[in-house]
Amino acid sequence: MKIFERYFNTDSKLIAILIDPDKHDKNSLNHLIDKIKLSSIDLIFVGSSLSGKGYDSSIESIKTKVDKPVLLFPGSHLQLTEKADALLNLSLISGRNPELLIGEHVRSSLFLKQSGLEIIPTGYVLIDGGVRTSVEYMSGTQSIPREKTDIAVATVLAGEYLGLKCVYLEAGSGAKQSVPNPMIESVRKQTNLPIICGGGIKSKTEVQEKWTAGANIVVIGSAFEKDPNFLEQF
Repeated sequence: MKIFERYFNTDSKLIAILIDPDKHDKNSLNHLIDKIKLSSIDLIFVGSSLSGKGYDSSIESIKTKVDKPVLLFPGSHLQLTEKADALLNLSLISGRNPELLIGEHVRSSLFLKQSGLEIIPTGYVLIDGGVRTSVEYMSGTQSIPREKTDIAVATVLAGEYLGLKCVYLEAGSGAKQSVPNPMIESVRKQTNLPIICGGGIKSKTEVQEKWTAGANIVVIGSAFEKDPNFLEQF
């Protein structure tokens, strides 16, 4: 069964971890992998806002030690590798940067055709997390204001009507605040797409709140980078 069919559905309540190869050397990555093995993490996302270095070796290390799906979460076509199991083919539908709506996709398309990766078309929606995040700066786009739930809903619906298969509501790495629960609830009421939610999530309680609001896959990243014992909660 394909990863999308097994994990991406509106009944799922899963947790994913986002690993940035730029932030790990071999020792720290192995230490993190050991913690993942003892946790109930369902999916592993690998991505970065900067370089594409270390992707092959990092993913190989993960896959030799952990029997969990590894998905690429790329910031550009320079961060592609066939070593992963699948790719979140992100289209930044909340922004107006043509490179992240279609340009990077054109550059990567021939590689992806030959890679054998499972491709998951994903609408990427940036939500204000209380601070300007790396993804907002690097993408050159503005996030949707936290109180503008109607714009978030309309953006997600536009992505669904374009044929995207899931939506990623993102407050950004290092966000002070996560995506508002009422916004997730409103999006859930208006779309049948699986909802991924990440950015600014700092506790197990917040993870559960996102699930209750309607998120299907909750992503944690910066929290475990700041607290190596964070994964023990799961």
